[in-house]
Amino acid sequence: MSDDFEDIPELVPADNIEISNEPIEQQSTTNTKIPVTIVTGFLGSGKTTLLNYILTEKHDKKIAVILNEFGDSSDIEKSLSVNQDGNLYEEWLELRNGCLCCSTKDVGVKAIENLMEKKGKFDYILLETSGLADPGPIASMFWLDDGLGSEIYLDGIVTLVDAKHIKDYMKEEKKDLMMNEALKQVAIADRIVINKKDLVTDDQLRQLQEDLSSINSVADMMVTERSRIPLDYILDIKAYDVKNVDALVYQTNKIDEHAKTHAHEISHEVQTVCIQFDQQLDKLEPLEYWIQDLLWEKKIQGIESDPVTVLRLKGIIYPPKDKTLSNTKKRLVIQGVQALYDIQEGYSEVEEETNTSSKIVLIGKNLQKDRLSRSLDNVLKIKHNIL
Repeated sequence: MSDDFEDIPELVPADNIEISNEPIEQQSTTNTKIPVTIVTGFLGSGKTTLLNYILTEKHDKKIAVILNEFGDSSDIEKSLSVNQDGNLYEEWLELRNGCLCCSTKDVGVKAIENLMEKKGKFDYILLETSGLADPGPIASMFWLDDGLGSEIYLDGIVTLVDAKHIKDYMKEEKKDLMMNEALKQVAIADRIVINKKDLVTDDQLRQLQEDLSSINSVADMMVTERSRIPLDYILDIKAYDVKNVDALVYQTNKIDEHAKTHAHEISHEVQTVCIQFDQQLDKLEPLEYWIQDLLWEKKIQGIESDPVTVLRLKGIIYPPKDKTLSNTKKRLVIQGVQALYDIQEGYSEVEEETNTSSKIVLIGKNLQKDRLSRSLDNVLKIKHNIL
């Protein structure tokens, strides 16, 4: 890990912290699969401090922390001996609190399942990426359909940012990259932790929160220092649960609130866009083709534009006329990460049966609202609103 090493912070009991972002309530009690949370963040964001805290404090959880890079900044890393014989797992270090720290060159699904066979089941797996890594490909690797029979599933992506330096990192222009790594890490995050708040003024912090929200309006955000966050904030968040309609309703409401209170233009050209429409579609296929053009062809169907980059896709679709669902509260839920997406039935506990609204959330670059709107007019011929 490349972050500056700091003292291990004090344990923060989850039940003593009031978090403004509501947790996802709909959770399966029969799911025995092991959740994988990707922990990412640019250099100096505080990942080392956070992971050392998780690995050494008492919390009654059996957590495997998997390191995907090597350095000399962490005492824990120094305890790992790197083997050059080509094994997937070079070495692991078992800790007194039941956690396990492991270094690896291969972060593939099979590699982690091999570790579980050797060391037994865990409650959670935290996968720490390099500070310069794009978390998208790693997320795509772990986001698997239930039918594939894997023992693990992607629970979410947590991004730590350095309150003092993240804006400079996001402004960096790199040759041959449409978007730099720091910007991608913020854009694809399900939870954002603004760390080192003591290094900025209150006004600077408010401006940073507004800037980050403009890029990613659906991510829950926490402000802290010395990586002091409750474990419940980053574990078992079910951000990629395609059946969780209520969580998406909560997130799209956040976009609506943000749009009403912040009207400034985005300097990064990366933003969150929410498409809303109340009209029932005749068929699902035209909408799917439109989405596929965005994700796969990187274009807005029927409209000339610069190449589009979609990092995250979420959506709630009122069932089209050609789709008959067994329950009037059921909706079609879309989840996607970069080029991968899935559509499944989801059930809402709070949505009214008569609510016919549909919402699609896109996070990415070159998502020009006027061109998206013209394309929807031409392709789907529906009345819509874009936030």
